[in-house]
Amino acid sequence: MSSKFLGKSLAQLNEEMGIAPDISVLTGTERVVVKPIPLVQISPNPDQPRKTFDEKELHDLSESIKEQGVLVPIILRTVQNKPYLYEIVAGERRYRAAQMAGLSEIPALVKTLSDNNAMEIALIENVQRENLNPIEEAQAYQNLMEKCGYELADVSKLIGKSESYIRNLMRINSLPESVKALIKEGRISASHARTIAVSDDPESLAHDIINNKLTVAETQNHVKQTNRSKSSRTFNQNTLDSAYVAKIESKLSKHLDATVKLREKRGGAGQFVISFSNRVQMEDLINKLSK
Repeated sequence: MSSKFLGKSLAQLNEEMGIAPDISVLTGTERVVVKPIPLVQISPNPDQPRKTFDEKELHDLSESIKEQGVLVPIILRTVQNKPYLYEIVAGERRYRAAQMAGLSEIPALVKTLSDNNAMEIALIENVQRENLNPIEEAQAYQNLMEKCGYELADVSKLIGKSESYIRNLMRINSLPESVKALIKEGRISASHARTIAVSDDPESLAHDIINNKLTVAETQNHVKQTNRSKSSRTFNQNTLDSAYVAKIESKLSKHLDATVKLREKRGGAGQFVISFSNRVQMEDLINKLSK
């Protein structure tokens, strides 16, 4: 594209050139379409990792959009059996700001994606841009493992962070809601939160951190002097042998002709996650499981 078009909004380009045709880009075996999509046909993704949006940042972005337009397309996928409706995969912040700016449509990449792929892209975009607070990030990792059947190693490779980082961050999911609220407010850090997650009384320790301005090292010493969470101890002591887990998964996967993952939880509880790639396989699984 000529340099004279750089920085111009979609509306300005349409004024000068008329309504431009959809841009079709071949990526691998999939043809990805870039086109303006009416905002009324778009809905947020319920599995979007980011749950909170700063109102001031949205306002600033909306003002920029009024001046320059949306310079980076959002990513959408079509809603099954509803070809004129779309779900956001990445770019909900731009979508919200476009609404605030009074736009009627937004440039978008329309891709064909499975639920797993959509969750992957949404998580990667938010983690790379550091848009997530620790609570959102920890929950996103847990969703990938529980809903998509991912192993810890899979998530680590996907986002480029170590397994120990992910494992430690996911401890936050076990904290009381009152402590999670303090993390969201920025009153205690993610490092503090990971440290007190194994304590039997994390709420009391959280307030000690705030009132006494404890460092992470000082918090670790406090944790050592308190009782560890019984559920944490039970989980660590009773974790199934990895070879036994692999044997169970292999046996069920072969029997059902589908990928099966065993997810162990605290206190001996757990769940089996069965993945299918299409509706035909789903119906086949329903028939096998209902017999």
